[in-house]
Amino acid sequence: MYAVVKTGGKQYKVETGDVLRIEKIPGDVGAEVTFDEVLLFSDGESLDIGTPGLGNVAVKGHIVEQGKAKKILVFKYKRRKRFRRKQGHRQPFTAICIDSIGR
Repeated sequence: MYAVVKTGGKQYKVETGDVLRIEKIPGDVGAEVTFDEVLLFSDGESLDIGTPGLGNVAVKGHIVEQGKAKKILVFKYKRRKRFRRKQGHRQPFTAICIDSIGR
């Protein structure tokens, strides 16, 4: 059994027990999260595809971690002009464990 959910402008294929990192959402560790925007649902024998979403399917989970990803460097450079800019960025994320997928 799996589903495809949309959150943070991205789509994720999820199964029960999966831990995934999504764009940061508000909430404390252990808080319940429900994804209402389910685009696809499969129970093993039938496949339901939403147009654009399925209203009768919900994916539930809980927050495992709130954190920041590893630092990436943003380096701008123009040759022969003595222009250099170095900047770092750490993208915030929320790790979620999927508890149930169902109608």
